[in-house]
Amino acid sequence: MKHRMFRWMWAVSLMTAGILLSGCNPKDAGVSPTADSSQFVTLAEAVPDAILEIRYYGTYNFVGARIDGYLQPTALLTRVAADSLRAVSNDVMAQGYRLKIYDAYRPQTGVDHFVRWAADVNDTLMKQYFYPDLDKSVLFEQDYIMAKSGHTRGSTVDLTLFDMQTEKELDMGGTFDWFGPESHPDFCGDPQTGTYTGDNSKSPAGRSITAQQFANRMILREAMLRHGFKPLSSEWWHFTLRDEPFPDTYFTFPVRQIE
Repeated sequence: MKHRMFRWMWAVSLMTAGILLSGCNPKDAGVSPTADSSQFVTLAEAVPDAILEIRYYGTYNFVGARIDGYLQPTALLTRVAADSLRAVSNDVMAQGYRLKIYDAYRPQTGVDHFVRWAADVNDTLMKQYFYPDLDKSVLFEQDYIMAKSGHTRGSTVDLTLFDMQTEKELDMGGTFDWFGPESHPDFCGDPQTGTYTGDNSKSPAGRSITAQQFANRMILREAMLRHGFKPLSSEWWHFTLRDEPFPDTYFTFPVRQIE
């Protein structure tokens, strides 16, 4: 217990100094932020078949408030990432689905908002919906909240699939932004082979997903991988363009329609 408290106090003190180390790549230290949005496009225009549900513009998210830097309920990506996502969209449309976007480019001000929220351990407004199995004090040490995000480089997207036949989201067995091993792509299965195992031993509350829910996650994953995106080991909904154009750049302009 003393060891955990020390780690928590250490993380908070670094955050206060503006140097939270958890999740930071050493090369980020020499990177200057930029507000240049000239290489970005609006997803509603670049991928017109995608459905937008921008969670951080509204209040249904793990913070429970609109996130700093989200001025309009829109989604932005770098041009090259948007072109690849358009190919994904065409792919899943042929299978009877549409992409549903929760988040794409995220300004650094939004990431900073997450860090401030995580430091306030008494703010647990949305705990029952997004992290019921976790004490909020572990969010830094377990890398759920970090001072830098791939989203801020502009080629990362959080998304799911919408079933055009049922007119509902495809059942992925868990909600976007759920903090826990249940969100891992390898939960209850092997994403490399697409094999369902049913192994839920990593779930602290004994939660599970069905074979169909695992298969649904694989439909999204395989389509994203086919068109140049790479997955994240801790979130089934999170993908980054493998050859992202700005791997060392963090952008600061707000989320709003690009004219």
